[in-house]
Amino acid sequence: MGKKILQWLGLERQSQYVKDYFFATNMRKSIYMSIIVIVLEIWMIIRMTNQWFSGALAGKPFSYYFENYYVYYFLLLSSGILMLVTALLYLKGKIKPHWFGIGVKWAFALICLYFGIKISVGDYMKGEQILTFLTMELFVVCLLIWRPLIGFLILTISYLIYVQKISGLAPVSGAYSVLKKLGELSPEEAYEGLQKVSQTTGLSLATQINLFTMWISTLMFCFSNYSQTMQQARKDEHLEEVNAYLSKISVIDELTGIHNMVFFRSEAEKLLGYVTTDKENIIFLYFDIENFKYYNEKYGFHAGNELLCNVAMLIDKAFEGSLVSRFSDDHFVVLTRYEGSRDIIQRISEELHSLQQEVHLELKCGAYRPTGEEKEIDPSVACDRARFACNSIKKHYEQTYQQYDKTLEDRLHLKQYIINNVDTAITNGYIKVFYQPVVSTEDSTIVGLEALARWQDPQYGLLPPGLFIDILEEHRQIHKLDQCVIEQVCKDFREAKEKHLPLAPVSLNFSRLDFELCDIVGILEKFAQQYGVPREYLDVEITESALTAQQTFLQSAMKELRKYGYKVWLDDFGSGYSSLNVLKDYQFDVLKIDMKFLSGFSNNEKTRPILQNIVDLTRQLNMISLTEGVETQEQFDFLAKIGCQRAQGYLFSKPVPIDQLREKITSGELSVNAKFEGLESFAE
Repeated sequence: MGKKILQWLGLERQSQYVKDYFFATNMRKSIYMSIIVIVLEIWMIIRMTNQWFSGALAGKPFSYYFENYYVYYFLLLSSGILMLVTALLYLKGKIKPHWFGIGVKWAFALICLYFGIKISVGDYMKGEQILTFLTMELFVVCLLIWRPLIGFLILTISYLIYVQKISGLAPVSGAYSVLKKLGELSPEEAYEGLQKVSQTTGLSLATQINLFTMWISTLMFCFSNYSQTMQQARKDEHLEEVNAYLSKISVIDELTGIHNMVFFRSEAEKLLGYVTTDKENIIFLYFDIENFKYYNEKYGFHAGNELLCNVAMLIDKAFEGSLVSRFSDDHFVVLTRYEGSRDIIQRISEELHSLQQEVHLELKCGAYRPTGEEKEIDPSVACDRARFACNSIKKHYEQTYQQYDKTLEDRLHLKQYIINNVDTAITNGYIKVFYQPVVSTEDSTIVGLEALARWQDPQYGLLPPGLFIDILEEHRQIHKLDQCVIEQVCKDFREAKEKHLPLAPVSLNFSRLDFELCDIVGILEKFAQQYGVPREYLDVEITESALTAQQTFLQSAMKELRKYGYKVWLDDFGSGYSSLNVLKDYQFDVLKIDMKFLSGFSNNEKTRPILQNIVDLTRQLNMISLTEGVETQEQFDFLAKIGCQRAQGYLFSKPVPIDQLREKITSGELSVNAKFEGLESFAE
């Protein structure tokens, strides 16, 4: 209730924007008001002066008219000119302090009211209308905007002063009309008329009602004017806040509070365009928080966001005065001076370690330093090169900093070549399928093959899969490669079938993006039917990381695979942090144990019991266990001893073309399980 009363009286606390809005509105209205006043007063001065010289006002000396008229005309004219100049200067931005404009407004308003009272009192004495007083009241209280309480006080006080002035003059005004005819009446009649007028006291009821009506009407208009202006001010303030917010988020990263890439690119272009910028002493830095994904998985997105904010503040503070922005996710970019940048990076890396909990976090930094040969530097290209340098040291835990150089430039060109030529490579048959045997631990015979893609390029030679597969996944082109592999595997199977050559079931690696970018299950089924491949001879490998990232997304696809009769393998088991959850939520036929478990087989005593427990768990879940990365006979013997059913690795064979694999089988170097020899039944 108290708040409503304060609002009604106009005494509520106003924001600075609302105060400025009211002040600017009054300044604009003052222009029109002061122009009218100036024109009227100039006209009144010219009119009275003309009447004086024409003799119409010769009844009294000039000093009388100067004291009773000219002084007030010039006073109001001067205040009008001062108000007009002040308002114009403010609106042009030449006057900033509000107190000066407020002072001029008050002076102008009081002079207008004083002028109206003074002139109208004289008019009332003559029996004329009090239009000057009413006009000035309307000018001051209705054209200008006041808080309701202040408007009430201005109106009430000015009306009371005026009423008090004319109340004592009421008899004189009546007598004035009688005395005008004094020369026309006899002394007795004149005396009798003056007696009647002298008996009149105060204002007439009609005059009181008229004045009160004018007072209340003007007051209501004053209140309404204030209310409408307040509503518009708040509406405009809200729009300003929305626009300010939109402007802010257009250049500020909403999560971390530092600048975003829109701002970075714009400001970097300006900075690089200045002739005073020492381009030989600048460097672009790209930061990546290693293991941030696992930190998010372990502690949740809220903790992850908090970590990002802390890291953003660390980088922004460390590179104070430099251009710092969030690139995306857990990536940040900086444009700064080259000198001393390595020390700052090292300091940030050490401070990051204090923020980590059980998940080890490492700050990776890629750098690009423009060469003097570059005439123009594109900030986007520079950031990409710094990012490429940073990505080159991912999973290299001993290295935290890498500067873009000629070697990386060649790799970047190769990356671009791969992206641009993947379609050509598929069309021209540059994509080859190599096969690596999967061996039974019971009798060392081949019980399956894994199909692995190789790129035999006419320009670059044989490209390693670790190079082009990651690039194709990054640029969402991997589904093209996987479709090509599926078709070649099916072709190889049909050739073996027609030529009665040995070939075991083949497992195909599917990327998570395959399920997103195409109907990979439908494509597999189409090629299997087209080339006559039984479904039990095509298995599908899905990596653990794909499942932890897209649990619900892949659920239906895996059900569809199993519905068709394809076996589904869990690849790289143990490489992530959610392995047991994956086993709980999905059904697999084969569990493929990641090769990292064998990396410390000889020296790490924990390796053997861990492998033993994984194999036992696999057996309990009715899955076949397969361990990859087997390189020594000792490892193979141990796997056979603990009941791991299958093994894969360089101990048996590297991935090779199908012809070489057949040569090894023919030479006796490798043997195929008798179940898969000949394939005569499929030729019938």
